[in-house]
Amino acid sequence: MTERDAARTLDHPEAAEIRLEGVLHALSDPVRLSIVRDLDASAAELACSYFDLPVTKSTTTHHFRVLRESGVVRQTYRGTTKLNALRREELESLFPGLLDAVLTAAAAEAGRIGQAVPVL
Repeated sequence: MTERDAARTLDHPEAAEIRLEGVLHALSDPVRLSIVRDLDASAAELACSYFDLPVTKSTTTHHFRVLRESGVVRQTYRGTTKLNALRREELESLFPGLLDAVLTAAAAEAGRIGQAVPVL
């Protein structure tokens, strides 16, 4: 990590600080849920610019902040790019089966109402 990247470190809750109600709130929004579905379908960290969201840039920033502050994602800077990764292992350890259940339900709902579903 460069000195500049270290100066741009974002705050994330430690695993012990992640609360179920915060995770459920983060996952309750369709835009945030679509971000989580895309992250889950990717083996790599994804830049914020990767996501094609139906909201303004400032609203996109808000959604990523909610996901980060709830402990659902980890964001890191690489140069000027902010990368996002799903905190799957930590969430699974804290709330076994929750993320898989939510993602499975979201995929079923998307199929039912005709939305595109990322390939898992």
